[in-house]
Amino acid sequence: KKKTVSFSTMPNDRKINSTAACISFMLEGCELKKVRSNSRMYSRFFVLDADMRSVRWEPSKKDSEKAKIEIKSVKEVRVGKKTPVLRSNGLSDQFPDECAFSIIYGDNYESLDLVASSADVVSAWVMGLRYLVSYGKHTPEAPGTGHPSLRTSWISSVFDLADLEKSGRIPVSRAVQLIKALNPGMKTSTIELKFKELQKASERPGTEVACNLFVEAYCELCTRPEIFFLLVQFSSNKEYLGLKDLLMFLEVEQGMEGVTEEKCLEIVGKYEPSKEGREKGYLAIDGFTRYLLSADCSIFDPQHRKVCQDMAQPLSHYYISSAHSACLLEDNFWGRSDISGYISALGLGCRSIELVLWDGPEGEPVVYTSPSATSCVPFRAVVGLIDQHAFTASAYPLILCLVVRCSAPQQRLAAQCLRKTLGEKLYLEPPNPAASYLPSPEQLKGRILIKGKKLPPGCEDSEGEVSDEEEGWELARRLGQEEREAPEGGGPRRVRLSRELSELVSLCQAVPFQDFESSRREQRYWEMCSFSEVEAGRFANECPAELVSYNKRFLSRVYPSPMRIDASNMNPQDFWKCGCQMVAMNYQTPGLMMDLNAGWFQQNGACGYVLRPAIMREEVSYFSANAKDSLPGVPAQLLHLKVISGQNLPKPKGSGAKGEVVEPYVCAEIHGIPADCAEHRTKTALQSGDNPVFDESLEFQINLPELAVLRFVVLDDDYIGDEFIAQYTIPFECLQPGYRHVPLQSLAGEPLPHATLFVHVAITDRRGGGKGHRRGLAGRRGRRVREYTSTKATGIKVIDEVFRTATQPLREATDLRENVQNALVSFKELCGLTPAANMKQCILTVATWLLHSDSAPSVTLNLAEKYPPMEAQGPIPDLLRKVLTAYETMIQTSRTLIESADAVYGKLIQAQQAGMDFHKELPRIEAKEGLRGRKLQKALESFAWNITVLKGQADLLKHAKAEALDNLWQIHNAGQSCGIGRNGSASPEPSRLRAPLEPIPE
Repeated sequence: KKKTVSFSTMPNDRKINSTAACISFMLEGCELKKVRSNSRMYSRFFVLDADMRSVRWEPSKKDSEKAKIEIKSVKEVRVGKKTPVLRSNGLSDQFPDECAFSIIYGDNYESLDLVASSADVVSAWVMGLRYLVSYGKHTPEAPGTGHPSLRTSWISSVFDLADLEKSGRIPVSRAVQLIKALNPGMKTSTIELKFKELQKASERPGTEVACNLFVEAYCELCTRPEIFFLLVQFSSNKEYLGLKDLLMFLEVEQGMEGVTEEKCLEIVGKYEPSKEGREKGYLAIDGFTRYLLSADCSIFDPQHRKVCQDMAQPLSHYYISSAHSACLLEDNFWGRSDISGYISALGLGCRSIELVLWDGPEGEPVVYTSPSATSCVPFRAVVGLIDQHAFTASAYPLILCLVVRCSAPQQRLAAQCLRKTLGEKLYLEPPNPAASYLPSPEQLKGRILIKGKKLPPGCEDSEGEVSDEEEGWELARRLGQEEREAPEGGGPRRVRLSRELSELVSLCQAVPFQDFESSRREQRYWEMCSFSEVEAGRFANECPAELVSYNKRFLSRVYPSPMRIDASNMNPQDFWKCGCQMVAMNYQTPGLMMDLNAGWFQQNGACGYVLRPAIMREEVSYFSANAKDSLPGVPAQLLHLKVISGQNLPKPKGSGAKGEVVEPYVCAEIHGIPADCAEHRTKTALQSGDNPVFDESLEFQINLPELAVLRFVVLDDDYIGDEFIAQYTIPFECLQPGYRHVPLQSLAGEPLPHATLFVHVAITDRRGGGKGHRRGLAGRRGRRVREYTSTKATGIKVIDEVFRTATQPLREATDLRENVQNALVSFKELCGLTPAANMKQCILTVATWLLHSDSAPSVTLNLAEKYPPMEAQGPIPDLLRKVLTAYETMIQTSRTLIESADAVYGKLIQAQQAGMDFHKELPRIEAKEGLRGRKLQKALESFAWNITVLKGQADLLKHAKAEALDNLWQIHNAGQSCGIGRNGSASPEPSRLRAPLEPIPE
């Protein structure tokens, strides 16, 4: 396979880590490709004039005075394919987004579209140009001259503290330790090499370094260009972030709400290392880097670090973290039972543990996970340990799955041990026959449930026969321990069960599974079935809708195939998508499947319970687990992921022979329903050391966000032995937008100190009008036909008439939403932004154009009105006119949506409720209509589809209205803060506009 190369091709010795370095690079000049409107590209040499007032290019047919752009005429510098020329079809796939940039200049807002050889070159030009546009007129001399910067002063003060002898020099060894202390994770050898390089360059070798050399070494080693570039984007003076700059960054880029200057001052006080910066409220590059690396800026939403889901739903409405062979430390066949496995599983929030009871050698039961285990654990010791650790990580109920392989006398001892040791924690209350569902985790807090067989109601003896489960017997047969009482003529195996053990089972009575129809008629809510991985997999593939429906009322447990003698794991997503609550995992076996399980159960305070998606819980809903497209009523979302760089990546485990070189690439994987499963990888960063730059954008469509998991995997493209470097798995619902660091973990799920990926995350609703960069192509093929979600005929006339009343409201709801979506995207594109941008960024961009020109036309936002118009005084350039027109369209479509949504919403809910009135009458109506077999199944499916569509479309409309109100609030807020708003005192209250997005009750 031919290796791919990263875009980061700037020589290592030309590290762009300051504004001065950017301008120095521009003064030297470099080759860029100039893109014409006819989609042709021409290589030209671009250079910044020595007086830093113009950018020139050559060769050119124009005279030298015309082949230039004056810095003072530049309105904006855009990164990526953000102009119509760069988005055109002929060019879109010829170069990556990160290698393109555009200079918008002149009174007519013309664009000079350029493509560079690498993202680093783009960063240098964009950073330098943005600096010159802001300060060029006032700072003709090279930046960095004059008084020492905030950063230099701080580094010098650190040096002075380390200079114990006050001689102006410190030993190299002390200097190395100092930099290592300031930047944990950096290799000692890297720092030593840098000092040698600088000493050689300054022709002052020796065992000591002076202050200026220490400052230079620190700046070169500890400045991350990608973070410096980010700081320059938001900084008013290009050296540090003031409180207003930081506030803007947090609100606009990080998506934080309700940020105040007091909060920003708190961040500065916590992360800015210099005393002067803390006193003045400045966050310089080192403080900014520390903040971005901190827990306060985590990619994982802190709201999900505590229990944040409704815990009052029935137990069957949750996924439950479940262990299979928790006490094994190695594989099933050769493993040795070790009691610490239980402590580990319970500490990770596991809420269902399997205990296989066997006859012990001394008359007391023991726990093996297989009879081949080289040692056994006394049952009494295991129960004592469970009593001690059951609720250390989670207060919610623990389910002990007893698989009984011991004699009746030892069963009695086991029952006595459970009662005596667990006492009040044991849940022994009989189920309420009048109820329809299991109690909630909230009601069962602090209780331990026993899952197992129960003697039939008519049995009065001290013990009796019950059907046995298949679990555990396959391995017993392998090892010569097969039960001799196999029934004649087939049928379920029978075992003896003691009354004492039977009486401990209440809410989780194990019963054999017959078929879905029998379960619907006869199974009681406190009875549960266990399925082998093979059997559950067959149901998931052949009748997923029936399995989902079954799991709405009943708990189901899926256990690994007995063929997995290496204790490998099944993919839990295969069964979660069908609603199976308890997928038993081999916790002792690391890898992809355990990563998915561990990551998934982090999202609700790691309490071991995760509420299933609403579409899987509602009594009447249509959901196909194997859907290959978007689901009715569930808003599909786009995940825009930019993998920027990696920090302190370790070598792969088996790569001892290859020396220090790591050539990493990043795979981003989405795991969820089949329609969502996808994987994209970055290019390989060659010879990049421990801190590679990837600078690559990836995009995923997520159709069922509530069930999606994102996994980052870092791999080595030049490995000898194991290619795995690190991974991190996070539920989609826990992602925070903006610039974030991903804390990488080892194969076993343990944190890797200081190893991170730096990424940018943006999540948007899927647009009605298709993806932005394909618009031109779609335009040529003809206008895209809008797709409307509609109801399906059930074949029952009286019911179909009710659902037919929703046809028009469904069309209206789609039109209202998609008209706003299309108008929003057009406005964002004309502003030079992606669909992932928010409204505040759009208004700030327009304001920037107007403020960076002496002859700027007068454009204002009239904030006195609820739907503020953008008004222009006098003649305006063509591009600005298009922006104003797009803004007006966006405002008008938003107004129509806001004012019409409630009425359309009411019609949809009315139709849904009228449909639901038939739900209890369905069996009678079906019998009257004579529906049976396939026709009956189709009628039930269509009915569930219609209910789901009506509720889902109503939800989407409510959400769209709340978003439109939020956009209005952002317009008012941005208009006031950037200076183009007038009559601002009439700005609406955020609380009035930003209505909370409450879900429609189930």
